[in-house]
Amino acid sequence: IGLSEVTVAEIERAQAEHPVTSVQSELSLWTRDPLAEVLPYCQQQGIAFLPFSPLGRGFLAGRFSSFDDLPRDDFRRGLPRFQQDALRANLAIVGRVRQVAERAGATPAQIALAWVLSRGRHVVPIPGTKPPRYLADNAGAADLRLSEADLAALDALPAPEGARY
Repeated sequence: IGLSEVTVAEIERAQAEHPVTSVQSELSLWTRDPLAEVLPYCQQQGIAFLPFSPLGRGFLAGRFSSFDDLPRDDFRRGLPRFQQDALRANLAIVGRVRQVAERAGATPAQIALAWVLSRGRHVVPIPGTKPPRYLADNAGAADLRLSEADLAALDALPAPEGARY
């Protein structure tokens, strides 16, 4: 079975009933909660980890510089991290991702995905995408290897302003 947005205790409880083969949770450069316990547990148990929103709902790809860049009917308009003050503060995170992207000769989306992929072979991100050009860009992250310095710079990014939901 697969589980979504669970704690280690919940995975253990589920495993007592049936083997767990995958866990899906949000993981990105600005949502790192699973790194503390869930991701290491999944690795130890041979459980695939499927991070959703590895691009921070598109924000880490550098597509938005203001609240007004979001389409009027976009659900992100209601999310705390996309509110004007939080979004302005969070642009500093994207700026640092862009710096790493420039050094690596990659796009910010590829850097964000490569960071997620660097968490282990059992990590299989599931970025949402609509336009085929974003799909091609995302796929390019699979061949990207970040340097130790770039990984350290990304690991040192500050937490974002605003809650997930």
